[in-house]
Amino acid sequence: MTDRNGPVILVDGSSFLFRAFHALPPLNAPDGTPTGAIHGVINMLLKLRREADPSHMAVVFDAPGKTFRDDIYPEYKAHRPPLPDDLRVQIEPVHALVRALGFPLLCIEGVEADDVIGTLMHEARENNEEVIVATADKDFAQLVAPGVTLVNTMSNKTTDVDAVVERYGIRPEQFIDYLALVGDSVDNIPGVPGCGPKTAAKWLNQYGSLDGIIAHADEIKGKVGQSLRDSLDFLPVGRQLVTIRTDCELPVKLGELVIEEPDVQTGLAMADRYGLNTLRRWFGEQGVPGGDGEPTGDAAANPEVEYETITDADALARWLERLREAPRVAIDTETDSLEPMQMQVVGLSFAIEPHEAAYVPLAHVDAEGRRIAGQLERETVLERMRDWLEDERPTKILQNAKFDMHALANHGIRLRGLVDDSMLESYVLDPTASRHDMDTLAGRELARQTTTFEQIAGKGAKQLTFDRIELETAAPYAAEDADITLQLADRLRAKLAEVPALMSVYETIERPLVPVLFTMERAGVAIDSEQLAAQGAAIAERIAEIERRARETAECEFNLGSTKQLKEILFERLGLPVKVKTPKGEPSTNEEALSALADEHPLAQMILDYRSLTKLKSTYIDRLPERIDPDTGRVHSMFHQAVTATGRLSSSNPNLQNIPVRTEEGRRIRKAFVADPGHRLISADYSQIELRIMAHLSGDEGLLKAFERGEDIHRATAREVFADGGEVTDEQRRAAKAINFGLIYGMSAFGLARQIGVGRAEAQDYIGRYFARYPGVARYMDETRERAHERGYVETVFGRRLYLPELKSRNNQRRQYAERTAINAPMQGTAADIIKRAMLSLHESVVATGRARMIIQVHDELIFEVPTDEAESLAREIEQTMIAAASLKVPLEVGIGIGESWDEAH
Repeated sequence: MTDRNGPVILVDGSSFLFRAFHALPPLNAPDGTPTGAIHGVINMLLKLRREADPSHMAVVFDAPGKTFRDDIYPEYKAHRPPLPDDLRVQIEPVHALVRALGFPLLCIEGVEADDVIGTLMHEARENNEEVIVATADKDFAQLVAPGVTLVNTMSNKTTDVDAVVERYGIRPEQFIDYLALVGDSVDNIPGVPGCGPKTAAKWLNQYGSLDGIIAHADEIKGKVGQSLRDSLDFLPVGRQLVTIRTDCELPVKLGELVIEEPDVQTGLAMADRYGLNTLRRWFGEQGVPGGDGEPTGDAAANPEVEYETITDADALARWLERLREAPRVAIDTETDSLEPMQMQVVGLSFAIEPHEAAYVPLAHVDAEGRRIAGQLERETVLERMRDWLEDERPTKILQNAKFDMHALANHGIRLRGLVDDSMLESYVLDPTASRHDMDTLAGRELARQTTTFEQIAGKGAKQLTFDRIELETAAPYAAEDADITLQLADRLRAKLAEVPALMSVYETIERPLVPVLFTMERAGVAIDSEQLAAQGAAIAERIAEIERRARETAECEFNLGSTKQLKEILFERLGLPVKVKTPKGEPSTNEEALSALADEHPLAQMILDYRSLTKLKSTYIDRLPERIDPDTGRVHSMFHQAVTATGRLSSSNPNLQNIPVRTEEGRRIRKAFVADPGHRLISADYSQIELRIMAHLSGDEGLLKAFERGEDIHRATAREVFADGGEVTDEQRRAAKAINFGLIYGMSAFGLARQIGVGRAEAQDYIGRYFARYPGVARYMDETRERAHERGYVETVFGRRLYLPELKSRNNQRRQYAERTAINAPMQGTAADIIKRAMLSLHESVVATGRARMIIQVHDELIFEVPTDEAESLAREIEQTMIAAASLKVPLEVGIGIGESWDEAH
């Protein structure tokens, strides 16, 4: 064998390939080739190699063709759908990359991957080798034994003997019999109808084994007992099918499965081909075999840097002089927490030239919380820097500038002079990119592997705050932040310059919005805690009543929050049909599944009501008072620019966009958002803005005339679609509203039928009538789809782009979803641009002048807090400013409300 002490790792490549494909968001190579499964599998393998340091290793995939199980049971896996095209095209690249990484790859005809792993595991145990099976497949629990553990690198869960007993209530050696009883819908192994996991475990604990259960089958009562007796002939066959073999004849022995040197040149070429930045860096670190070991190409090692730690007044003075003279300076603050209103500055870093930076430590402490000697005084340094930090000349570059603005504001400094924010530059260039943080951007744009915060501070509950990190570690980390920010801004600005429309979105909308949002966040909103407490008490009573009724209905005690118990009651005890399944093929109890069952049994609706109320209570009613800042007495929600693909803002702590307004309980929460004494709240909400944008973009004469005449657009549509020009009922108007909004979101006839309660053919007829009445809309949709396929992106009226790589997907569902997004995104994105433009104008006219506070932005609505005696006049000014934010072919309309609370104003 080997003189190394690491374990043998056997990787269930097929399992991880499928799990990665379904678990990860749609990712694509630069040419549009799907790469989600490639990312998932390769990252998992690198993690295993890094953390486990194996002695021998094999990555095992299923080979095409039949195995002995097909001979035993011709229906084996008969119901499995064909392999998705988007997954099929990733299999060969995954295999090639596994080989390039130096991992032994096995794909043996006539033998399933499970049996290959089982046989190699058996050989390893005979040699007293420790074995780790890397898999996401529960079937491998049958192999668990002392010295054999399962690891799911996607969920970071390890399964040993105790874990099997705890999770399934049986011993690993009973797991084959357990699988035979419960069956496997994915592999088309029937099992015993009605015998779920809990019943199978109960039988096995009572009778010891499947043979014992079969011998006592006549003793088991009820419907499930009869199902058992009806299944007796098949159960031995089922046991054969679920048994992982450990005695297969394989063309390879365990001792041959040694990790080899990586093929760096092939790996780098494939990493570039598929846009795998993490892998590019990894291969770059390996060097070229046979050479001098130095990385090459884009994956070259991080360059030499010159980072200085400033601990004396002379060095600070020298750097301050350089900062004041430099045309562009990247700066970054390090803080003792991430709470914007409470965090304190621990240090500042600067960079003027690439690969050169400085860090000024100000408030680092030792393990006992005592200030570390040798640092300059924080308040003295900040005061010396105040004039430069508050200088409005556009020279400062930051990554997520709003964070640093809050940090400095907590020390009485208003950061000004922002010229670039690398996070926003990245966001404008490609809003569909999953992340815009500095570490990710450094890898993607600079092929640079930065030091992460977790590397210097640890993870989880034991993670250190930055003020407790030793200076020798903290200083280069902080200096690197400024250095990388400078380089990113230069790289991303050059890319923006290649697309003038995107540069305009960045320079006239996104970057100027930073101080606007900062001011909103500092303002916050007042919360009536007593009112929330009363609401919480009332909802708690309703929750308790639902729990009581649910237990009465189920005729047993159970935890309404337990998915496991709920599955047992719904599908085993009550025998309700399974309407929706999880990706693993198990019965689902998600909202869709329960809604589908609501008409069949009252318990389903009770669980839906219970979940809705408990989420409302825990997320808002209980949480909001905890978010009240001790210094301001207000709640300060954070507004984020670089999150949504369409350009809309999002919020957190609390998430104001997700307060439900369709239920009375949800609307009541808005009553707790109140104005200070002597003030009122103004709600200003764009009316039907996306439909107006549709009229503008499509140029449809019918829509344009309806809006120009000030008609109720939903009633006008109902008149054309349902009433042949006659009178319209309220129900017809509601249906027309569903059509108007549904079509711009790409709703199908099936979706419309379900929403308005008609047959699919009738819904299709309504859609046909709609497009006959508004032919310009149909033409716009067709042309937009066509242009999107040609360009790979769509644009808003103001030039914001949304890239849609899924338009090239071989998966029909994903491609159709991308086409629906192509139609809707220009409207949603234009609406986002319009309200941002309005916010910029209103900040200048009524906020910066001290006449009002802009405190909330949700969807198409802005909330202001104003003096009571000026509310009427400010409302008119706000309305006119919002109307003037864009010039479309139809007039914009803004609904205005004034009240003591958000609910009253809205």
